[in-house]
Amino acid sequence: MSTWILLRGLTREARHWGALPDALRAALNGVRPGASPARVLTIDLPGNGEYANLRAPLQVAGMVDFVRAAARARGAPGPYCVLAMSLGGMVATCWAQRHPADIDRLVLINTSMRPFSRFDERLRPQAWAGLARVAWHWNEASTAEAEIHRLTCANRDTRDADVKAWTAIRESAPVSRANALRQLFAAASFSAKRQRPACSTLVLSTREDGLVDPVCSAALAAAWRAPHWRHAWAGHDLPHDDPAWTVERICAWLDQPDGNSGFENAESDLTDE
Repeated sequence: MSTWILLRGLTREARHWGALPDALRAALNGVRPGASPARVLTIDLPGNGEYANLRAPLQVAGMVDFVRAAARARGAPGPYCVLAMSLGGMVATCWAQRHPADIDRLVLINTSMRPFSRFDERLRPQAWAGLARVAWHWNEASTAEAEIHRLTCANRDTRDADVKAWTAIRESAPVSRANALRQLFAAASFSAKRQRPACSTLVLSTREDGLVDPVCSAALAAAWRAPHWRHAWAGHDLPHDDPAWTVERICAWLDQPDGNSGFENAESDLTDE
C-alpha cells in the first residue's frame, strides 16, 4: 500500500484541504485500476491544527523532523508520496533532499524557495497590505479569514460558506500570533539545495496566484527539469479553487512510466489554458 502525506502551508491545517483528500483517495483507489491501494494522510505542521498547542520550529528542518515522526507514529511505512503546498512544499522539499530514501514521489503546489526565487517573488508586494490586515486582525477570526480568502482564492462562489467554516476552524484550533511569525521566519529563511530531489517531482502552479509569483514554480521546475503544469485562473489555494483539476493532473503524471520522463523543459506544452 502506498501512503500519500498531505502538507499544508503557513498557519493552515488538515481541514483547510477541503474536498481534495477525499477526491485524491477516490481517484487513487477507484479510478486507476491495477494501481496499488493508497492511504491518504493529512499531517499538520507543528503550531497548526492538531498541534496548535506546540511551538513552531524556527527552521524548516525542524518541521521535517516533526512530520517524519508523526508519520511513523501513525504506522505509515515509507517511502511516501508527498503532496504539499506553499510552506508545506518547502518542508516536503527539505525532507526529500535530507532523507531521499523516505520519499518516492513529490508534488509541489505554489511553493517558492531560495536560491531559485527572490524575496519579492516569494511574497508578492501586492499582497503585503492584505497580509498586514490579517496580522492586525489576527484575533478577530472572521475578519482575518475573510482577508485570507480574498488573498488566496479566486473561486468566490462559496466564499461565505468558506469563511464561516474557516472561522470555526480558527476558533477551534487557534494558531498563535507567535507561531504564525515563527512559521513565516522559517519560510523566509529556508534555502533548498540546488540539485533536484532523487524522487520523481511534479510542480503545479496557478497563473493568478496573488500571494506567490508563479515565476517561482517555473524557476523551480526549470532548475530541476521537472514537469510543470499551470492552472489558468486559480489563486494561491489551488486545492480549494479546483480540486478536480489538481487530482486529474496528479493522476496523469502517475500514469507516466517515469514521473519525470517526457516532460523535461515542456512547460508550455502542459499549460492548461
